[in-house]
Amino acid sequence: MFAKLPQTLTAPFGLLTDEAKLAFRSRPEGISKLYTTRHIAETESYWDQYFTLFDTSSDVFSLISPHDIRKALLDSPENVAALIRVVTARLFNLLSDHTFPSAPPASVASYATSFIKTSSTERNATKEVLNCLRVLQRVLPVVFEVEGESNAFELEVLWKKVEVDDELDPKAPEETPQFVIEDDEDRSESGHSSGMPSQASQPKRTKTLPSLGEKLFTCINDLLFCCGFSLPTKIQVDHYKINYVIWEKGVGSTTDPGPNHAYDSNKTEVLRLLLVLLSRQIYIPPTALFTHPSFYTLHVVRKMPRRDVLTLLCSLLNTAMNPTTTNSMTIASVAGKVPYNHLVFKGEDSRTALVGMSLQVLCVLLDFQSGPARDTISGSGDTASSSPTTQTNAFRYFLAKLHRTQDFAFILSGIVGILEQQLAISNNLLPGSRKSVPYVPETIILFWKIIELNKKFRAYLLDSDKSVDILAYLLCYSLEIKDKPQQHGLCRALSYIIQTLSADPAFGNKLSLPVKIQIPTRWVPQGTLHGTAADFMITSIYSIIATTSGSLNSIYPALIIALANAAPYFKNLSVVTSNRLLQLFTSFSNPLFLLSDESHPRLLFLMLEVFNSVIFHHLSDNPNLLYAIITAHKTFEELGTFTLSHGLREIQRVQQIKDEQARQAERDRKDGPPSERASAESAHQEKARLLRNESDPAFVVARDIESLSLSGEDHEDGLGGQEHTETRPLTSPPSENTPTTSTTPLTSISETARGKMKARRSMSSDIGGGDRIAAAGVGRNGFLPTQEWVTSWQQGLPLDTVMLVISELLPKIQNLQAGRQKANTAGAITDFLQSVTLTDVLPPAPALYPRRFLWSDASIVWLTSLIWGGVYVHGMSPLGIWNSTNVRLFFVKHTQPQQRQITDTMSSVVGGLFSPTRQRPERPSN
Repeated sequence: MFAKLPQTLTAPFGLLTDEAKLAFRSRPEGISKLYTTRHIAETESYWDQYFTLFDTSSDVFSLISPHDIRKALLDSPENVAALIRVVTARLFNLLSDHTFPSAPPASVASYATSFIKTSSTERNATKEVLNCLRVLQRVLPVVFEVEGESNAFELEVLWKKVEVDDELDPKAPEETPQFVIEDDEDRSESGHSSGMPSQASQPKRTKTLPSLGEKLFTCINDLLFCCGFSLPTKIQVDHYKINYVIWEKGVGSTTDPGPNHAYDSNKTEVLRLLLVLLSRQIYIPPTALFTHPSFYTLHVVRKMPRRDVLTLLCSLLNTAMNPTTTNSMTIASVAGKVPYNHLVFKGEDSRTALVGMSLQVLCVLLDFQSGPARDTISGSGDTASSSPTTQTNAFRYFLAKLHRTQDFAFILSGIVGILEQQLAISNNLLPGSRKSVPYVPETIILFWKIIELNKKFRAYLLDSDKSVDILAYLLCYSLEIKDKPQQHGLCRALSYIIQTLSADPAFGNKLSLPVKIQIPTRWVPQGTLHGTAADFMITSIYSIIATTSGSLNSIYPALIIALANAAPYFKNLSVVTSNRLLQLFTSFSNPLFLLSDESHPRLLFLMLEVFNSVIFHHLSDNPNLLYAIITAHKTFEELGTFTLSHGLREIQRVQQIKDEQARQAERDRKDGPPSERASAESAHQEKARLLRNESDPAFVVARDIESLSLSGEDHEDGLGGQEHTETRPLTSPPSENTPTTSTTPLTSISETARGKMKARRSMSSDIGGGDRIAAAGVGRNGFLPTQEWVTSWQQGLPLDTVMLVISELLPKIQNLQAGRQKANTAGAITDFLQSVTLTDVLPPAPALYPRRFLWSDASIVWLTSLIWGGVYVHGMSPLGIWNSTNVRLFFVKHTQPQQRQITDTMSSVVGGLFSPTRQRPERPSN
């Protein structure tokens, strides 16, 4: 009865070939032979185990360590070269072999039996191809890390070209392109021709064969469009299994072959190898990023045929914008619908992995600007602009050439869908019950690249009603991640995106629309629940600045510039929103904040521009903000007479008050109520200071700087000195580095205003010796404020417009308050401010000059580091692709993993879902 059973079985029953895998690590014929035996011939059977032994990516990454490859490179480099050549040769041969791709298992039973090794197993070509891809994924990062500007080993193995006798091979018939984007450039440039043998009539004696690296990229492209491996077999044409068709419905395609779990998984494996090849960039220091471009990325963005670029670009884009398209029922997809599934089920759905990998590859390719891949600059001075070409970066160029409305609608719908899914998870009734969408950062970067490169898409976005939704989603995500230090780089990117959008007049015209998406109530202050997009924008920016204690000071300029760009379009700002703007202004005008850093007065300058823009363009439409400005008239007046001595005295006065409060609290702790009550009161007071203006009917503007946590000492633990020094040139044009060099033309002011300003400025006084000592303790990072420095920016503050409004309206409002009952005062003042006109008092409104985000070398390096840092982190789990390699583009800091702590609430929920009975934990006896 058991005569047909195999004679040899591995333990137990040969499942997963455990013995053979363990032997690969322990026996001399395993991985150790790679560095203990010199000159292993490429024809030896030793290499076969690299194709047949492994079953998953985890097998390869656990059985082959970077230490093994690094040791082989030192002791037997020829064996590593042989391994790369043998693996790639097997990969090329399998691609053209009739046995590839192997038929996938038809049932769960056959899929399970495929793991059982018997003595008469058939060759599995698909498994061998996947193992070739996985071995290259493991080996190449270690090869890339070799020190030196040019890696001789890498150039010899992967990029050396060989001349051979010319033999004309018959070509397959040219395929009709599935999608064509018109462009103005020559269609017959090198690397983008139609593929016809133009030199057939003039054959040469010798020809140069493509290098191994070039052939590897060609093979990767073919595998991404191989029927039966990454595409359905039903679209195969005749005996040609490679069919360059767009994967899914969307940009450039109206047909959808339908997703498949096995095909998605295979695509992910191929894209991972492509990403590993592109990762050569992270082993170059930032200073050499432009001078030493990656050969691999240059080949993809400059030498890949036009057909391949278009098909791959549209395939990746459509896959990324269709994240929820799946018809397969897998354990991961079912588990994703269970609350707290990420605490119980491990692993990732194949569809989720494919979408994330597609977004990462897209971001890397669209970001690349190094060496000859830099965008071409046209014009000069203020009219200078840069744009990609097919000779610089074909992926950037063809993305910029998209123009069809249905394509824009598809892309925008996909981005909104991903951001909406993330917001729904954040707004769940069960906190932490759903895992965050893993590819939201890449989606945000892709969105930034699209609005940067494609002006038509940006115009389409800003003309649609979804522009308000996009703004709300971006601000909500900023509020969600602002307290996570590892996400501060993405917060910075979000601030630049908002600044980019705010520079367009179409954006400002949408700010009066209501926000329709479901915003979590914790991010909507009382009084702005049904406010406009401008209300939510202002309150969100206020919350980001007020609650981060200076840890995000590098993004403050971009956020305030966004407010200044949008201010000419503010209408009907609510009471809370108006007070938020005044609180920001009051905080930025605090002496301790102003004198602590050389760049801080610029924030004050921008806030004054916000008020001036509202006054010039929509004075009567913003009575709440106008009344808040008048109520805070003392702050503006003191700023007009600000000197270094005055600022230092104010800092000392506030410090004395804080010291006295601390001593009083210490006395209360000893003689009064318990410390627990004192700490609770302190926390309550802190919260009250932050929210005190939300429901104040009199619009009283708080002036306590501590409510915003913007004091000088709070900035010490920010993003670091280098991060801070990069902030100023990245957020505005070079001519706007200081408040006094604004390119906005100065308005002509009346003689009365000139006299008032001259009187205020004449009150400046010289600084004494004691003040010099005090000033030395105020500045941070070695900065020493001087009276000359204070005068340089204080005299350039645009205070005239605000002071004219205060001088005209303050006496009239005081008369209204004196002549009416208190109950009717607020309504009367609002009615008066809505009807006021100051056209005869104010000078003509200056021309609008929005500050756009300008790219520089430093900003390009920063964003490249941010993108690859995210790719590196994603690659850490579960494989650790680049882990334990010497990355040079960014700094990698390893921390000890913390034990997951489940709260009582989460324990009860999980217990209620997965436990048959709930037992109350016993209280330990005393």
